[in-house]
Amino acid sequence: MERYLIAGLGNPGTKYENTRHNAGFQSLDKLAEKLCVQVKEEKFRGLIGEAFHDGKKLILLKPQTYMNLSGESVAEAAAYYDMPPENILVIYDDINLVPGKLRVRPSGSAGGHNGMKSIVASLGSSQFPRVRVGVGMNEVIDSEGNAHRIDLAQHVLAKLTGETRAAIEEAEEKAAEAALTIIDEGVTEAMNKYN
Repeated sequence: MERYLIAGLGNPGTKYENTRHNAGFQSLDKLAEKLCVQVKEEKFRGLIGEAFHDGKKLILLKPQTYMNLSGESVAEAAAYYDMPPENILVIYDDINLVPGKLRVRPSGSAGGHNGMKSIVASLGSSQFPRVRVGVGMNEVIDSEGNAHRIDLAQHVLAKLTGETRAAIEEAEEKAAEAALTIIDEGVTEAMNKYN
């Protein structure tokens, strides 16, 4: 039976709920709902849930190592299931995409994302598909229309509100759908539908 590991990235604990940096966790929760599975078994320094979908086994993983060490959890699960990189899918936040935008890719660099840097280093490969959820740039616009950068950590760990929250929640729902499209129809089809 074909198996896939789907990891949603974020930080554990109520302090980090409903933040930009937890878009991966929240997308994975939406995927778990679609698959009628709970992601709560403690294993591989994370929380996992297992589901069957169209004759394939899906292992859903939420690393509990905090974002910067996500690769340790993903690599443990990948080793246990003898999972090749192309059968590992990672869902995570991306500040370089506007809130609500998705970007599906078959592989690529970490792009400055610490969670992805950890996964690439731990797996020794960047040849795995990913779904990036747009959470917006760490800029504020002053009264004169000038953009100013704010602290990145402060930005990604701030609680979501209003239109931004609605846009990101919609993107998380689409990220869950994109993950299933990758499993069912391949990365190219998911890119055509969601990019």
